[in-house]
Amino acid sequence: MLNAAAFGDASLPIEIGLFLIQHMNASESNESILQALKTDGAVILDSLLPKSTTSKIASELKPYLDACPQGVSDFAGTSTKRIGALMARSPTCRDLALHPLINDLCAEYLKDFADGYQLHFTQAIEIAPSESTQLLHRDRGVWGGYINRKIETQFSTIWAITDFTKENGATAIAPGSQSWDKDRVPSEDEIFYAEMKAGSVLLYGGSVMHGGGSNTTESETRLGVLLHYCLSWLRQEENQYLSCPPQIAKEFSPELRELMGYSLVNPILGYFSPHDEKGVELVSPKRLFE
Repeated sequence: MLNAAAFGDASLPIEIGLFLIQHMNASESNESILQALKTDGAVILDSLLPKSTTSKIASELKPYLDACPQGVSDFAGTSTKRIGALMARSPTCRDLALHPLINDLCAEYLKDFADGYQLHFTQAIEIAPSESTQLLHRDRGVWGGYINRKIETQFSTIWAITDFTKENGATAIAPGSQSWDKDRVPSEDEIFYAEMKAGSVLLYGGSVMHGGGSNTTESETRLGVLLHYCLSWLRQEENQYLSCPPQIAKEFSPELRELMGYSLVNPILGYFSPHDEKGVELVSPKRLFE
């Protein structure tokens, strides 16, 4: 049975009943997609990317995955590879980060909790045969239990670069768990798997319980690209400015740089003073690229 360490502070009412991970098309209304996400905590949008795009992403990431050692802990996975800095390493992943539908949904999903959102975390995860099931968790746990659970912290995506099946490690989800008491552990029949074809994307909130699945195949690896977005006033899990410093980010579009955090928020969060200039103080990071 999958166990879980649930994060968060104040408990919310338990919802009774079972949920499924709904599959929807990009042609569905944003309202319908967001309602599924609000109710179930997760939703799959099928076939957003053509095979040519997933193949290109796999090719761009391959040198880094080939050089990456497998994980050394049960949580990270002992037969799993994880690489970051995707904005610096994969031009095609930059396009995914700015995907218009995803950004529209993210803006609407998080609008009640901040004036904007930012790119929080970029990672490619390759699950190999013999990997066991990851502990179910809530992504909001990276901030400890200090943020009231009435505040949704993030909007997360997992892009299927290869097919996701239950056998090769598809993400396990406990739909509806975003509304459970923080200490409630899901039963086996409350856990579902984000099985989807390459080019599809799993959307989920920071409060739903989930984890990487086990890979019981003989030789099949499962590759996914994770791009997570969070409230603009929270610290990002991945330090975007070190993973992708200004000398690389200068080649990006202003929209991508702003998404990564090279901008001001609310309206003074994130200012800097150029250490090598006199008479210039408390300016926006955008000045780096003028």
